[in-house]
Amino acid sequence: MLNKATCHRARLARDARFDGRFFTAVTTTGIYCRPVCPANPPQEHNVVYFDSAVEAAQAGYRPCLRCRPDSAPGSPAWKGANTTLERALRLINQGVLQQGNLVELCERLGIGERYLRQLFQKRFGVSPKTYALYQQCLFAKQLLHQTRLPVTDVAYASGFRSIRRFNDCFKQHMKLNPSQLRHYARPEHEELMLTLAYRPPLAWEHLRHFLTRRLIDGQEWLGDDFYGRTFVWGEAKGHFTATHDPQRHCFNVALSIDDLSVLQAVVGNIRRLLDLDADTQAIENHLNAAIPGLPLVPGLRLPGMWDLFEAGVRAILGQQISELAARRLVQNLVDALGEPLGASLDDQRRCFPTPASIAASDLSFLKMISARRDTLRRFAEWYRDSETPEDTTQWLALKGIGPWTVDYARLRGLSHPDIWLSGDLVVKKKLHALDDADPHQAAPWRSYLTLQLWNH
Repeated sequence: MLNKATCHRARLARDARFDGRFFTAVTTTGIYCRPVCPANPPQEHNVVYFDSAVEAAQAGYRPCLRCRPDSAPGSPAWKGANTTLERALRLINQGVLQQGNLVELCERLGIGERYLRQLFQKRFGVSPKTYALYQQCLFAKQLLHQTRLPVTDVAYASGFRSIRRFNDCFKQHMKLNPSQLRHYARPEHEELMLTLAYRPPLAWEHLRHFLTRRLIDGQEWLGDDFYGRTFVWGEAKGHFTATHDPQRHCFNVALSIDDLSVLQAVVGNIRRLLDLDADTQAIENHLNAAIPGLPLVPGLRLPGMWDLFEAGVRAILGQQISELAARRLVQNLVDALGEPLGASLDDQRRCFPTPASIAASDLSFLKMISARRDTLRRFAEWYRDSETPEDTTQWLALKGIGPWTVDYARLRGLSHPDIWLSGDLVVKKKLHALDDADPHQAAPWRSYLTLQLWNH
């Protein structure tokens, strides 16, 4: 938690760099806000500071209808210190407690239920289920504000299977019922449009340049201020276009999806793909201290891929060849095996091939050595059949896959913040120019160090 004096200065200045790092609750109104709230600032003696929206809600405060705390970027300051909690939060945000229960979540995490409850109690002061329900309510609030979806669709998209349960839970946490909140909303678009905020700065030109060099036609599209792509999430398909709005420190996302039940998980993955929750100022301060003399690009973000499988395939196809040649191979793969979205979404656009489709193909259309084709097919077969495909340590047992391939896939497919690509030739050369500085000093942000060296 930031000290009170820092929070006081940040809220009076409405400093966007602190957006999501703390929340301001006002005892006289019972409302909590973001530090960038446009309302007249309250007197300091009426203010209480919290480091998460969940803690403010647990203390009895309801979210502000003007600054909408559900739109604040998530605070990642604690990441790296507790990987179990981080993984639990990621799974909860993907909806595991909506489809399953706490026992199943603990089995996936490999820990006991009591220990998981202790982690959440210590960090947020609530149980895992209470945390999950509040995140569902915050997401529902965002949909009510920013879209014209009917309330029943909002409930379904937020993970509720009963409209009565949704109304009760929403009123308990938000102190308003959904129809009252919809009265305040003024959506400007009939289509599904969402606003995803981030904490500035954000180096959009560098992110756009990185994605441009690896763009796959028919699956991705990109312009001066936008990036879009197709996606598959479970049985659901869709596509999105995220348009950068630097003045408001956000991306305006136009989203089409054929199954609203996974919408919350999909939106969370879009945030990860664009690395919108990174506190780049804190990361760069750490890198400055760890690697003196390293010129930094302010606001550099990790350029994610949609999922770990796609990242693994691209890493295999990119082994020991140029960036242009790797892009050509991926394009051939998508053209040959990528399934069209379908007429209801966009028949001209294709999804990335599934593990089953790659495993079933002889891949003869890929102009590369047969050993590399065998590696790709072996990887797809293993990913298709594995019960824990996200366990990247098991990839190393597959012939043709080494540490660089695994690390690159984790960096882009999981947006892992602490991946050090020590075998990368560009990274080696740039690090040597810095008098062979010790990269281990940059932990837990070595992924950002890798990216900074690529851009150096």
